[in-house]
Amino acid sequence: MRTLTTVAELRAWRPAADGAVGLVPTMGSLHDGHLSLVATARRENDRVATTLFVNPTQFGSGEDFARYPRDLERDRALLEAAGCDVLFAPPVEEIYRPGAETTIDAGSVAAPLEGERRPGHFRGVATVVVKLLQLATPDRAYFGEKDAQQLAVVRRVVADLELPVEVRGCPIVREPDGLALSSRNAYLTPKEREAASVLFRALSAGRAAWCAGERRATALQRTMEQTIAREPLARLDYAAVADPLTFRPLDTVAGPCRLLLAVLVGKTRLIDNLLLG
Repeated sequence: MRTLTTVAELRAWRPAADGAVGLVPTMGSLHDGHLSLVATARRENDRVATTLFVNPTQFGSGEDFARYPRDLERDRALLEAAGCDVLFAPPVEEIYRPGAETTIDAGSVAAPLEGERRPGHFRGVATVVVKLLQLATPDRAYFGEKDAQQLAVVRRVVADLELPVEVRGCPIVREPDGLALSSRNAYLTPKEREAASVLFRALSAGRAAWCAGERRATALQRTMEQTIAREPLARLDYAAVADPLTFRPLDTVAGPCRLLLAVLVGKTRLIDNLLLG
């Protein structure tokens, strides 16, 4: 596996890559969820490239950019074992040149939920994803469905800008107790890690109510909120029932919907979701 650190190296590699290329953008601190994306890309393409870039523009004031977990050598070993062909791990100044000002606004899909609570977050996501897609020019790009709104933002931007890449969403990978894999799980103490399974229990309770015929969004939301409230180490940021395409909150569920949660477990903010219908 080759490791590239400059834009020039990536641009030189791409024309020489035979066949279809699959790209897996990550911020590193890899886990089995990331590796499942690499495995899917490996099955569907002739070459696989992974990017490892902790993107400063998607972190807000007071968020965890400085302490976000980083372990390049571990990540490199995992990617090599997974069959990745190229790792692109640039420093910040390679992606954001001095004086760079252009950003990308993803529009209405980026406004609610995470967009409301983390102003500028999706602008940073959209901007860096477009940069990486333009540099690597992959045939397909792979993203996990745990960050469901982020995936919707990427799809919107790719469609609106007519970028020649297929965006592939891949299923959430979970621990045996249901906790979605996330790099931020590393922040949890053992007691917090045990408590964090409440997110999936809350989503499952909402799903059970929906399967029993409940279609009032407020009732589904209340079911999730009550489950979170029973865990002393968890504090709810939001529970939402949203349209799976626009991510606007629903009043009544008349078709497919997505249950979404953001919860603080200790000081660690975790998100998760389930698609219904």
